[in-house]
Amino acid sequence: MVPFVDLKAQYLSIKAEIDAAVLSLLESTQFVLGKEVAAFEELFAAYTQTSYVMGVNTGTSALHLALLAAGIGRGDEVITTPFTFIATVSAIDYTGATPVFVDIDPVSFTIDPAKIEAAITPRTKAILPVHLYGQPAEMAPIMAIARRHNLVVIEDAAQAHGAEYRGQRVGSIGDLGCFSFYPGKNLGAYGEGGAVTTNNPEFARTIRMLRDWGAERKYYHDLKGYNYRLEGVQGAVLKVKMQYIEAWTEARRAVAARYDAQLPALGIATPAVLPERRHVYHIYAIREARREQLQTFLHDHGVSTGIHYPIPVHLQKAFAELGHKEGDFPHAEAAAREVLSLPMYPELAVEQQDQVIAALKQWS
Repeated sequence: MVPFVDLKAQYLSIKAEIDAAVLSLLESTQFVLGKEVAAFEELFAAYTQTSYVMGVNTGTSALHLALLAAGIGRGDEVITTPFTFIATVSAIDYTGATPVFVDIDPVSFTIDPAKIEAAITPRTKAILPVHLYGQPAEMAPIMAIARRHNLVVIEDAAQAHGAEYRGQRVGSIGDLGCFSFYPGKNLGAYGEGGAVTTNNPEFARTIRMLRDWGAERKYYHDLKGYNYRLEGVQGAVLKVKMQYIEAWTEARRAVAARYDAQLPALGIATPAVLPERRHVYHIYAIREARREQLQTFLHDHGVSTGIHYPIPVHLQKAFAELGHKEGDFPHAEAAAREVLSLPMYPELAVEQQDQVIAALKQWS
Protein backbone atom coordinates (compact mmCIF):
# COMPACT_ATOMS: atom_id res chain seq x y z
CA MET A 1 0.00 0.00 0.00
CA VAL A 2 1.34 3.45 -0.93
CA PRO A 3 0.83 5.51 2.24
CA PHE A 4 -0.77 8.93 2.08
CA VAL A 5 2.09 10.25 4.22
CA ASP A 6 5.08 8.53 5.83
CA LEU A 7 6.48 10.42 8.82
CA LYS A 8 8.84 7.62 9.76
CA ALA A 9 10.68 7.85 6.43
CA GLN A 10 11.59 11.46 7.12
CA TYR A 11 12.61 10.75 10.70
CA LEU A 12 14.92 7.91 9.63
CA SER A 13 16.61 10.17 7.07
CA ILE A 14 17.70 12.62 9.82
CA LYS A 15 17.57 10.33 12.84
CA ALA A 16 21.10 10.94 14.09
CA GLU A 17 20.69 14.72 14.07
CA ILE A 18 17.25 14.63 15.64
CA ASP A 19 18.26 12.21 18.37
CA ALA A 20 21.30 14.32 19.26
CA ALA A 21 19.26 17.53 19.29
CA VAL A 22 16.57 16.04 21.53
CA LEU A 23 19.10 14.52 23.92
CA SER A 24 20.91 17.87 24.16
CA LEU A 25 17.62 19.59 24.89
CA LEU A 26 16.77 17.08 27.63
CA GLU A 27 20.15 17.60 29.22
CA SER A 28 19.66 21.38 29.12
CA THR A 29 16.30 21.05 30.94
CA GLN A 30 14.97 24.05 28.97
CA PHE A 31 11.69 22.27 28.37
CA VAL A 32 9.49 25.30 27.63
CA LEU A 33 10.67 28.09 25.30
CA GLY A 34 14.41 28.53 25.95
CA LYS A 35 17.45 28.74 23.68
CA GLU A 36 16.40 26.10 21.15
CA VAL A 37 13.05 27.78 20.56
CA ALA A 38 14.75 31.20 20.25
CA ALA A 39 17.28 29.77 17.77
CA PHE A 40 14.49 28.24 15.69
CA GLU A 41 12.53 31.50 15.75
CA GLU A 42 15.55 33.31 14.33
CA LEU A 43 15.97 30.75 11.54
CA PHE A 44 12.28 30.81 10.68
CA ALA A 45 12.21 34.62 10.60
CA ALA A 46 14.98 34.58 7.99
CA TYR A 47 13.19 31.87 6.02
CA THR A 48 9.86 33.70 5.99
CA GLN A 49 11.53 37.07 5.27
CA THR A 50 10.04 38.59 8.43
CA SER A 51 11.49 40.53 11.34
CA TYR A 52 9.85 38.62 14.20
CA VAL A 53 8.73 35.06 14.86
CA MET A 54 6.96 33.94 18.02
CA GLY A 55 6.77 30.17 18.56
CA VAL A 56 3.54 28.92 20.12
CA ASN A 57 2.04 25.56 21.00
CA THR A 58 -0.26 25.10 17.95
CA GLY A 59 -1.20 26.70 14.67
CA THR A 60 -4.63 27.42 16.13
CA SER A 61 -3.01 29.36 18.96
CA ALA A 62 -1.01 31.30 16.38
CA LEU A 63 -4.23 32.39 14.69
CA HIS A 64 -5.88 33.22 18.01
CA LEU A 65 -2.99 35.37 19.22
CA ALA A 66 -2.57 37.11 15.87
CA LEU A 67 -6.22 38.12 15.95
CA LEU A 68 -5.97 39.32 19.56
CA ALA A 69 -2.79 41.28 18.85
CA ALA A 70 -4.61 42.98 15.98
CA GLY A 71 -7.30 44.10 18.40
CA ILE A 72 -10.03 41.75 17.17
CA GLY A 73 -12.76 41.13 19.72
CA ARG A 74 -16.44 40.88 20.45
CA GLY A 75 -18.65 42.69 17.95
CA ASP A 76 -16.02 42.66 15.21
CA GLU A 77 -16.18 40.77 11.93
CA VAL A 78 -13.36 38.92 10.17
CA ILE A 79 -13.65 37.95 6.51
CA THR A 80 -12.35 34.50 5.59
CA THR A 81 -13.09 31.44 3.48
CA PRO A 82 -15.45 28.57 4.33
CA PHE A 83 -13.17 26.06 2.54
CA THR A 84 -10.48 25.52 5.15
CA PHE A 85 -9.74 23.46 8.22
CA ILE A 86 -12.09 24.48 11.02
CA ALA A 87 -9.26 25.98 13.11
CA THR A 88 -9.23 29.08 10.89
CA VAL A 89 -12.80 29.88 11.83
CA SER A 90 -12.61 28.63 15.41
CA ALA A 91 -9.79 31.07 16.16
CA ILE A 92 -12.01 33.94 15.05
CA ASP A 93 -14.78 32.60 17.27
CA TYR A 94 -12.39 32.38 20.26
CA THR A 95 -11.96 36.17 20.18
CA GLY A 96 -15.71 36.76 20.27
CA ALA A 97 -15.68 38.11 16.71
CA THR A 98 -17.93 36.84 13.91
CA PRO A 99 -16.53 35.01 10.88
CA VAL A 100 -17.88 36.33 7.59
CA PHE A 101 -17.42 33.97 4.67
CA VAL A 102 -16.48 34.72 1.08
CA ASP A 103 -16.50 32.00 -1.57
CA ILE A 104 -13.34 30.61 -3.11
CA ASP A 105 -11.86 30.96 -6.55
CA PRO A 106 -12.54 27.47 -7.97
CA VAL A 107 -9.16 27.37 -9.73
CA SER A 108 -6.89 28.09 -6.74
CA PHE A 109 -9.24 26.95 -3.92
CA THR A 110 -8.28 30.19 -2.11
CA ILE A 111 -10.51 33.13 -1.20
CA ASP A 112 -11.85 35.05 -4.21
CA PRO A 113 -10.68 38.68 -3.87
CA ALA A 114 -13.41 39.87 -6.23
CA LYS A 115 -16.03 38.91 -3.63
CA ILE A 116 -14.36 40.42 -0.57
CA GLU A 117 -15.37 44.06 -0.83
CA ALA A 118 -19.10 43.23 -0.93
CA ALA A 119 -18.72 41.45 2.42
CA ILE A 120 -17.19 44.44 4.23
CA THR A 121 -19.36 46.19 6.82
CA PRO A 122 -18.65 48.87 9.45
CA ARG A 123 -17.83 46.00 11.85
CA THR A 124 -15.19 44.41 9.60
CA LYS A 125 -11.73 44.61 11.18
CA ALA A 126 -9.64 42.02 9.36
CA ILE A 127 -9.27 39.73 6.35
CA LEU A 128 -7.95 36.23 6.97
CA PRO A 129 -6.95 34.56 3.68
CA VAL A 130 -5.89 30.90 3.74
CA HIS A 131 -3.01 29.64 1.59
CA LEU A 132 -4.79 26.33 1.18
CA TYR A 133 -2.92 23.11 0.34
CA GLY A 134 0.28 25.17 -0.10
CA GLN A 135 -1.17 27.42 -2.82
CA PRO A 136 -0.77 31.14 -2.03
CA ALA A 137 -3.93 33.24 -2.08
CA GLU A 138 -4.10 36.16 -4.55
CA MET A 139 -2.57 38.62 -2.12
CA ALA A 140 -2.14 41.81 -4.18
CA PRO A 141 -5.86 42.63 -4.47
CA ILE A 142 -6.46 41.44 -0.91
CA MET A 143 -3.84 43.85 0.40
CA ALA A 144 -5.21 46.68 -1.76
CA ILE A 145 -8.73 46.13 -0.41
CA ALA A 146 -7.42 45.99 3.16
CA ARG A 147 -5.51 49.23 2.80
CA ARG A 148 -8.52 51.02 1.28
CA HIS A 149 -10.69 49.99 4.21
CA ASN A 150 -8.06 50.15 6.97
CA LEU A 151 -8.26 46.42 7.69
CA VAL A 152 -5.63 44.10 9.15
CA VAL A 153 -4.55 41.13 7.01
CA ILE A 154 -3.69 37.91 8.83
CA GLU A 155 -2.36 35.14 6.60
CA ASP A 156 -3.27 31.57 7.50
CA ALA A 157 -0.12 29.91 6.19
CA ALA A 158 -0.52 26.70 8.21
CA GLN A 159 -0.15 24.61 5.05
CA ALA A 160 2.21 26.84 3.10
CA HIS A 161 5.71 26.96 4.60
CA GLY A 162 7.96 28.40 1.89
CA ALA A 163 5.18 29.24 -0.56
CA GLU A 164 5.67 32.50 -2.45
CA TYR A 165 3.51 35.13 -4.08
CA ARG A 166 5.28 37.47 -6.51
CA GLY A 167 8.61 36.60 -4.94
CA GLN A 168 7.50 37.20 -1.36
CA ARG A 169 7.24 34.39 1.16
CA VAL A 170 3.78 33.87 2.60
CA GLY A 171 3.64 35.10 6.16
CA SER A 172 5.50 38.26 5.19
CA ILE A 173 2.88 39.83 2.93
CA GLY A 174 0.09 40.62 5.38
CA ASP A 175 0.36 42.27 8.77
CA LEU A 176 0.71 38.90 10.50
CA GLY A 177 1.25 35.32 9.36
CA CYS A 178 0.30 32.11 11.12
CA PHE A 179 1.96 28.72 10.72
CA SER A 180 1.33 25.23 12.05
CA PHE A 181 4.04 22.66 12.76
CA TYR A 182 1.67 19.73 13.22
CA PRO A 183 3.69 16.58 12.39
CA GLY A 184 2.29 16.09 8.89
CA LYS A 185 2.93 19.67 7.77
CA ASN A 186 5.70 20.60 5.31
CA LEU A 187 7.72 21.64 8.36
CA GLY A 188 6.47 19.35 11.11
CA ALA A 189 7.33 19.13 14.79
CA TYR A 190 7.27 15.89 16.78
CA GLY A 191 4.08 16.93 18.48
CA GLU A 192 2.12 20.18 18.28
CA GLY A 193 3.60 23.55 17.40
CA GLY A 194 2.94 26.83 15.63
CA ALA A 195 4.29 30.32 15.07
CA VAL A 196 3.25 33.88 14.29
CA THR A 197 5.31 36.01 11.90
CA THR A 198 5.23 39.80 11.60
CA ASN A 199 7.28 42.88 10.78
CA ASN A 200 5.42 44.93 13.38
CA PRO A 201 7.33 45.20 16.69
CA GLU A 202 4.22 46.02 18.71
CA PHE A 203 2.39 42.96 17.40
CA ALA A 204 5.47 40.88 18.22
CA ARG A 205 5.70 42.25 21.77
CA THR A 206 2.00 41.65 22.41
CA ILE A 207 2.11 38.08 21.10
CA ARG A 208 5.15 37.24 23.20
CA MET A 209 3.25 38.41 26.25
CA LEU A 210 -0.02 36.72 25.33
CA ARG A 211 1.64 33.34 24.76
CA ASP A 212 3.16 33.46 28.25
CA TRP A 213 0.32 34.51 30.56
CA GLY A 214 0.40 38.16 29.50
CA ALA A 215 3.74 38.79 31.20
CA GLU A 216 7.11 40.16 30.15
CA ARG A 217 8.47 39.51 33.64
CA LYS A 218 7.51 36.46 35.65
CA TYR A 219 4.50 37.13 37.88
CA TYR A 220 3.92 40.62 36.40
CA HIS A 221 0.85 40.15 34.20
CA ASP A 222 0.03 43.20 32.11
CA LEU A 223 -2.41 41.37 29.83
CA LYS A 224 -4.89 38.52 30.25
CA GLY A 225 -2.75 35.94 28.53
CA TYR A 226 -2.59 32.24 27.73
CA ASN A 227 -0.33 29.24 28.20
CA TYR A 228 0.52 28.97 24.49
CA ARG A 229 4.29 28.51 24.75
CA LEU A 230 6.27 26.32 22.35
CA GLU A 231 8.05 23.43 24.05
CA GLY A 232 11.83 23.31 23.95
CA VAL A 233 11.93 19.85 22.36
CA GLN A 234 9.85 21.09 19.43
CA GLY A 235 12.20 24.03 18.97
CA ALA A 236 15.14 21.60 18.87
CA VAL A 237 13.44 19.36 16.31
CA LEU A 238 12.33 22.26 14.11
CA LYS A 239 15.79 23.81 14.25
CA VAL A 240 17.27 20.62 12.77
CA LYS A 241 14.55 20.42 10.14
CA MET A 242 15.16 23.99 8.95
CA GLN A 243 18.32 22.69 7.22
CA TYR A 244 16.16 20.52 4.97
CA ILE A 245 12.94 22.42 4.33
CA GLU A 246 13.95 23.74 0.92
CA ALA A 247 15.15 20.34 -0.28
CA TRP A 248 11.93 18.77 0.98
CA THR A 249 9.89 21.48 -0.70
CA GLU A 250 11.58 20.88 -4.03
CA ALA A 251 11.03 17.14 -3.60
CA ARG A 252 7.30 17.80 -3.12
CA ARG A 253 7.26 19.99 -6.20
CA ALA A 254 9.02 17.26 -8.18
CA VAL A 255 6.35 14.74 -7.16
CA ALA A 256 3.68 17.24 -8.16
CA ALA A 257 5.40 17.78 -11.53
CA ARG A 258 5.33 14.02 -12.25
CA TYR A 259 1.64 13.88 -11.39
CA ASP A 260 1.00 17.01 -13.47
CA ALA A 261 2.76 15.52 -16.49
CA GLN A 262 0.56 12.42 -16.66
CA LEU A 263 -2.76 12.92 -14.92
CA PRO A 264 -4.41 15.57 -17.16
CA ALA A 265 -4.25 13.15 -20.12
CA LEU A 266 -6.38 10.80 -18.01
CA GLY A 267 -9.06 13.46 -17.63
CA ILE A 268 -8.09 14.21 -14.04
CA ALA A 269 -8.26 17.81 -12.81
CA THR A 270 -4.93 18.57 -11.14
CA PRO A 271 -3.95 21.52 -8.89
CA ALA A 272 -3.57 24.80 -10.73
CA VAL A 273 -0.06 26.02 -11.51
CA LEU A 274 -0.52 29.80 -11.41
CA PRO A 275 1.83 32.57 -12.53
CA GLU A 276 3.83 34.39 -9.85
CA ARG A 277 2.94 31.78 -7.21
CA ARG A 278 5.10 29.06 -5.73
CA HIS A 279 2.88 26.18 -4.70
CA VAL A 280 4.53 23.98 -2.04
CA TYR A 281 2.04 21.09 -2.22
CA HIS A 282 1.24 20.32 1.37
CA ILE A 283 -1.69 18.58 -0.28
CA TYR A 284 -1.96 17.42 -3.89
CA ALA A 285 -5.73 17.60 -4.39
CA ILE A 286 -7.32 16.40 -7.61
CA ARG A 287 -11.00 16.86 -8.43
CA GLU A 288 -13.38 14.05 -9.34
CA ALA A 289 -17.19 14.13 -9.35
CA ARG A 290 -17.22 10.40 -8.43
CA ARG A 291 -14.84 10.93 -5.53
CA GLU A 292 -16.07 8.19 -3.21
CA GLN A 293 -15.91 5.61 -5.98
CA LEU A 294 -12.41 6.74 -6.96
CA GLN A 295 -11.21 6.68 -3.37
CA THR A 296 -12.47 3.11 -2.95
CA PHE A 297 -10.92 2.09 -6.29
CA LEU A 298 -7.53 3.52 -5.34
CA HIS A 299 -7.62 1.84 -1.93
CA ASP A 300 -8.37 -1.48 -3.58
CA HIS A 301 -5.37 -0.88 -5.87
CA GLY A 302 -2.97 -0.16 -3.03
CA VAL A 303 -3.11 3.65 -2.87
CA SER A 304 -4.05 5.58 0.28
CA THR A 305 -5.78 8.93 -0.14
CA GLY A 306 -7.34 11.68 1.99
CA ILE A 307 -10.12 14.25 1.74
CA HIS A 308 -9.36 17.88 2.67
CA TYR A 309 -12.13 18.87 3.43
CA PRO A 310 -15.49 17.07 2.97
CA ILE A 311 -17.72 19.67 4.64
CA PRO A 312 -17.10 23.42 4.28
CA VAL A 313 -17.15 25.29 7.57
CA HIS A 314 -20.38 27.19 6.85
CA LEU A 315 -22.22 23.84 6.76
CA GLN A 316 -20.62 22.42 9.91
CA LYS A 317 -23.00 21.91 12.84
CA ALA A 318 -20.52 23.70 15.11
CA PHE A 319 -21.22 26.96 13.26
CA ALA A 320 -24.92 26.51 12.62
CA GLU A 321 -25.60 29.74 14.53
CA LEU A 322 -24.21 31.69 11.57
CA GLY A 323 -27.34 30.70 9.66
CA HIS A 324 -25.82 29.50 6.41
CA LYS A 325 -27.37 26.93 4.13
CA GLU A 326 -26.33 24.79 1.22
CA GLY A 327 -25.90 26.92 -1.88
CA ASP A 328 -24.55 29.98 -0.08
CA PHE A 329 -20.97 29.38 -1.29
CA PRO A 330 -21.27 27.12 -4.32
CA HIS A 331 -17.60 26.95 -5.30
CA ALA A 332 -16.55 25.93 -1.79
CA GLU A 333 -19.33 23.35 -1.67
CA ALA A 334 -18.39 21.89 -5.06
CA ALA A 335 -14.75 21.61 -4.02
CA ALA A 336 -15.75 19.92 -0.77
CA ARG A 337 -17.70 17.31 -2.76
CA GLU A 338 -14.95 16.63 -5.30
CA VAL A 339 -11.43 17.06 -3.89
CA LEU A 340 -9.33 13.97 -3.27
CA SER A 341 -5.78 14.16 -1.93
CA LEU A 342 -3.17 11.84 -3.44
CA PRO A 343 -0.02 10.63 -1.63
CA MET A 344 2.35 13.57 -1.26
CA TYR A 345 5.50 13.77 0.85
CA PRO A 346 9.17 14.40 0.07
CA GLU A 347 10.26 10.79 0.51
CA LEU A 348 7.62 9.37 -1.87
CA ALA A 349 9.67 7.09 -4.12
CA VAL A 350 9.40 7.17 -7.90
CA GLU A 351 8.15 3.58 -7.81
CA GLN A 352 5.39 4.60 -5.42
CA GLN A 353 4.47 7.57 -7.61
CA ASP A 354 4.28 5.23 -10.59
CA GLN A 355 1.96 2.94 -8.64
CA VAL A 356 -0.38 5.89 -7.96
CA ILE A 357 -0.31 6.91 -11.62
CA ALA A 358 -0.85 3.34 -12.82
CA ALA A 359 -3.91 2.97 -10.58
CA LEU A 360 -5.36 6.23 -11.93
CA LYS A 361 -4.77 5.00 -15.49
CA GLN A 362 -6.80 1.90 -14.68
CA TRP A 363 -9.56 4.08 -13.27
CA SER A 364 -9.70 6.27 -16.35
